[in-house]
Order: sequence, then structure tokens, then C-alpha cells
Amino acid sequence: MPAGTYLHLGEGLEERFQCAPGPGGWRYVSRRSDGVRVDLVVDARWRQIRVEVVTPQWWIRGGLTGPEVTWVRAAGETGTEHGERAAGFLGDSPAFPISIARSLDLAEGGQADVRLVHLTGVSLSALTSMWRWRHTGTSIYETETAPLPVHEYEVTDLSTGEVSVIHLAGDVLLAAPGIELTDLESPPNVLQ
Repeated sequence: MPAGTYLHLGEGLEERFQCAPGPGGWRYVSRRSDGVRVDLVVDARWRQIRVEVVTPQWWIRGGLTGPEVTWVRAAGETGTEHGERAAGFLGDSPAFPISIARSLDLAEGGQADVRLVHLTGVSLSALTSMWRWRHTGTSIYETETAPLPVHEYEVTDLSTGEVSVIHLAGDVLLAAPGIELTDLESPPNVLQ
């Protein structure tokens, strides 16, 4: 079960995480040094079926229900229910790009445009927009146990034109803009 630490470079925050495949999918849990918690569960097709993000003042709980993402957002006990036609959530945690890339299952050179609900800031503001994901290549790195494939994705926010590049090895994000993997206690689960 991979566990380790990501550093959010802009804020200087650490995110301690654990992730593991289960009988019906995959789960990622983390806690940041500012108190933000993420719990993401995906099904066997990597669809986000349960998402919980908790900040010191706000929380969101939701998931994919058919062609829609539904969620409740609150600053206390009672919240407001929302729904959007989207493929899932995108947020600050590496959990989100991992699950989205895996759910798209793009062949090398393949691309897809997906509508995502982007959660931003400590208030967990939700903005729905289109994103283009392109699988630009795969590199193989030799390790002590087995070769490790590292997949590169180019991710474009179609509302702004901003392009970023991420690198995934199995179920671990190795590199992304503003995110640095600083510690990994066990190897990633290599996924087919």
C-alpha cells in the first residue's frame, strides 16, 4: 500500500497520504498540514463514487451518480445539494488527477475532453469546466523489483488555455505543477 508525502509548493503544505486497491476499486486518504482531509473512493472503472473533502470551515461530500456528479457543500451541519453533468471532481489533492487519468484509460497519443467540477480554495468553491487530457507518452524505469512504467499526461483547462504536465506511476502522482512527491514509503501499485 503506497504511503508518503506530497509538498504543495505554493503554500508550503505537506499532504500525508495512503492509497490502495480494494476488491471493488481504489481508495486514497490524506491529511494536509493545514487540516484539510481528502477521502476518495473509486469503483473498478476508476469512477469517483465517494468523495469527501473537509477543510477547517467547509466540507463537501459527493460522488458520481450515473452521468452526473452530485454533492453537498456546507460550512456547518446543514448543506446545500448540487449536481452537474460531469465526469468527476478535480481539486488540489493528487488523488483527483490520478483517478481522472485512470478513468479515461487513454492509449498513448489518445486524448479526451472531460467536464469536471473543480473544487478550489479552503471554501471548496465549485466551478464546472471542460478539460482536455492527452496521454503523451510512457517511459519505463528499471527498479530493484520490476520495471516501472511512468505515464505522462498533458492537461489543458479549455476555459483558460492553461496547459500542465503530470507524471503518474501506477496509483502515485510523481510530478505535477505545484506538487512534489517528497517521500514514498512503498512502491506504487502498478496498474494495467
